[in-house]
Amino acid sequence: MPNTYSQIHIQCVFAVKFRQSVIQASWKDTLHKYITGIVKTQGHKMIAINSMPDHVHIFFGLRPNQSLSDLMRMIKSD
Repeated sequence: MPNTYSQIHIQCVFAVKFRQSVIQASWKDTLHKYITGIVKTQGHKMIAINSMPDHVHIFFGLRPNQSLSDLMRMIKSD
């Protein structure tokens, strides 16, 4: 359909395995850049990212050409 516009914003929160506090401040920025790169490479728009020692929050614009579960599988497996 011509002139179709979709705007989907998703907030995902995912935990570190066994909720261990392994995300340290010394490499937290590197982790954020790495996750942002995955999201952008897949064609989506990262709006915000933050993390605590045991979990990560990401807020992004999801393009409708990929499922949320596929994107999250890529982020969490890498």
